[in-house]
Amino acid sequence: MARISGVDLPARKRAEIGLTYIYGIGRTRSKSILYRTGVDADKKIADLTEEEVNKIRTLIESEGSVEGDLRKEMSLNIKRLMEMGLPWSAASPWPARPWPAYPHQCPHPQGTAQGHGDQQEEGGREVIASGCRRINGKRS
Repeated sequence: MARISGVDLPARKRAEIGLTYIYGIGRTRSKSILYRTGVDADKKIADLTEEEVNKIRTLIESEGSVEGDLRKEMSLNIKRLMEMGLPWSAASPWPARPWPAYPHQCPHPQGTAQGHGDQQEEGGREVIASGCRRINGKRS
């Protein structure tokens, strides 16, 4: 059983899949690592020689952070954003949801002067039509 970056890789898996057990390595990065080290991707982890494992280990260590270092970096980034008063998803350049998910949902409460349908009088009562017709700050 090979041990890389503090993770025991499963012996019965192919090398391409086995490397994905390390946090921070997906299928694409796994294929790239195996190609650059000259190791066959279809070879089982148990069949890897010590020399091949050392090549993989040195390449992973030289490339960047994985496993514990990457987890620590991610948690520190999230904490930093939360201290700034931002949700951690605010790191994304795209808004979480710029419009309601369903037409019947509305970002503001019914009955405010935000353009909710026409207010109609029925028998002395004020009735507000359902459904928000306000799109991007303009009434449609």
